[in-house]
Amino acid sequence: MKNILLIVVFLMFTTATFGQDLPENPEPGKCYVRCKTPDVWKNETINVAVAPEYKKIITFPAQYKTIQEKVLVKEAGQEILIVPAVWGTQEVTYYEKEDGTKLEAQKAVFNQGFETVETKAASASWQMSEKAPDCDSDDPEDCRYWCYKPLPAEFKTMPVEKLISDANVVSLTIPGITRTYQRKVMVKKPETTIVQTQPEYKTIKKTVLVKDAYTEETTVPAVFRSVTKQILVKKGGLTSWKPVNCQLVNNTPLPINWDFSSATLNDGAKKIIDVRLLPILNSGVAVFIESHTDMRGTRRDNQDLSDRRARAVTDYLISKGINASQLYAKGFGESRLLNKCSDGVVCSESEHSINRRTTFRVVNQK
Repeated sequence: MKNILLIVVFLMFTTATFGQDLPENPEPGKCYVRCKTPDVWKNETINVAVAPEYKKIITFPAQYKTIQEKVLVKEAGQEILIVPAVWGTQEVTYYEKEDGTKLEAQKAVFNQGFETVETKAASASWQMSEKAPDCDSDDPEDCRYWCYKPLPAEFKTMPVEKLISDANVVSLTIPGITRTYQRKVMVKKPETTIVQTQPEYKTIKKTVLVKDAYTEETTVPAVFRSVTKQILVKKGGLTSWKPVNCQLVNNTPLPINWDFSSATLNDGAKKIIDVRLLPILNSGVAVFIESHTDMRGTRRDNQDLSDRRARAVTDYLISKGINASQLYAKGFGESRLLNKCSDGVVCSESEHSINRRTTFRVVNQK
């Protein structure tokens, strides 16, 4: 019942799109899509000259050899031979310093002694005696007498210097210093004689030319390469109807495990495409490839990533020989989420993985 409903919907869609141009004798339970016949080509091998014929000139250097040659470096001649003078030595004595005198002043010589000097001459003076003890007179001058007593001279001893010898000048003789030196004296005068000299030779090495430089010409043949050229045998483009499984007109998951933030197909993804998608395209139908991301990251980055992933699938299919006119691809970024995991909603990794998907569906070829 579900298949019949899909057929009805699909036929209504194609009727609205293509008018009355419907497949003839359709089978019940089948869905149909428009296809274009491909161009028919044949391969033809041609030879292309990838390198032209040309002339090659080979140069050969000049050839030399080394020889030895005896050459004159000094001619024979005459030389004046000088017999030098004969010299002897003579010792000469001279005064390095002549004799002289030296005057020395002799100081005066003194002797230390003492001299006594009379400072007061001897004299005498009158002196009254004491009153006699047995004098009965009351007169103080009674019983007394005057005496004229002598007074001795006074002397003083003082140190004095006495001249022993006065200052004088002594003349001393300073002997001179004599030295000797050697003086050369000619014992025999020099003489000259003329002698004959022998020529001198030297062996030198010379590089002489054996064969001068020359050239040889050769012809290098052209190089050809075989190239396979495609020639159009029959122009395609005729529209035809192809029956397909009705499930393929809806988006069918292509379970590719993309590496994080990568749009490069790994070996596992290529095997999935080879098994699930390549046989459908080889039947001649066209497919629409969609790629989606989850909400993590910016909208702009997710849109770019989904576009690159969808394009990576189409590029791989073209490399496998699928015609580009059979392929339509588009990335939708995070615009078509299948669950609640939008911005601001916390989701598990498994919930996010539902939105990270690549699908395909069979479509009419434009």
